[in-house]
Amino acid sequence: MEKVEVFILSGFLGSGKTTLLQNILTQEKQLGRKVAVVMNELGQVSIDSNAVSDSTPLKELLNGCVCCTIQGQLEVHLQGLLQDYDLDAIYIETTGVAHPIEVLDACMSPLFADQLFVQSIVTLIDVIRWRERDSLSPQLQMLLREQIRHADVLLLNKIDQLSEMEQGQMLFEIQSINSEARSLLTKHASVKLDDLRTIKKAERKPHERAHVHLDLKLKTFVHTFSNALDLDLFEEWLRKMPETIYRIKGYLKFTHSNNTYLFQYSYGTPIYLKELMNYKPTLVFIGEKLDPTWMKVEMEKLQEESLKIE
Repeated sequence: MEKVEVFILSGFLGSGKTTLLQNILTQEKQLGRKVAVVMNELGQVSIDSNAVSDSTPLKELLNGCVCCTIQGQLEVHLQGLLQDYDLDAIYIETTGVAHPIEVLDACMSPLFADQLFVQSIVTLIDVIRWRERDSLSPQLQMLLREQIRHADVLLLNKIDQLSEMEQGQMLFEIQSINSEARSLLTKHASVKLDDLRTIKKAERKPHERAHVHLDLKLKTFVHTFSNALDLDLFEEWLRKMPETIYRIKGYLKFTHSNNTYLFQYSYGTPIYLKELMNYKPTLVFIGEKLDPTWMKVEMEKLQEESLKIE
């Protein structure tokens, strides 16, 4: 089954995310692709009806930020979209104060993570706001840097308001925070859809060399277990796992119990909650530069060693 592409549009308040969304949806319409939009704003938002036609499914998350108060609501909306529509892509426009890791976390419910393919986290930077960032509180300055650091594609927007020398200096500053992202200078958030992709789906003739594609900084890995795990072995693995794994969530079965457990790991703290439903034992991992081959070997080793103990 073809996975649904997900694009996360990040960026501080007023950076041009809605304009970007309108530009991209116009391109998607020309391509005849089926897309849905999830908009998360702290207040009421309206979108240009020419950009989002009545046939485009639109879910709004209002009066809260997807990374804290309404994370569960986003999961419900995404599951609903996947059940109700045959989609090619979902665009998630976040609030200006959302942290990219938290948003990615909200997208990756173990109930449907294997149906989604997160193409990229796109961060828009209002270049005037960035130039004058010293006027912001230290917390907001840190958030701006985090939005840049975890992006796969960086759009330096409203670039026409800077001189060429200022543009070069700003590009240098931004790339010193995140040298691995694709950085583009834009006016009115005008960008080609393909520039937002980390992996292009276009087919190539056999003799053509494939381009070297950008690699996602934040990666996800999904594993479904074929048997119950030994709790002690699992916790030992957690203690030894790389620090670059930021989040784990999903459902697990353990050899000491007949119950299914909801498992969450965040900021170094594991949480186990007994579930009434019998969910498929699946974990979703989020981290920087996760190696899927290594992860698969590690999870299969956990399964095998748990069986031996049992």
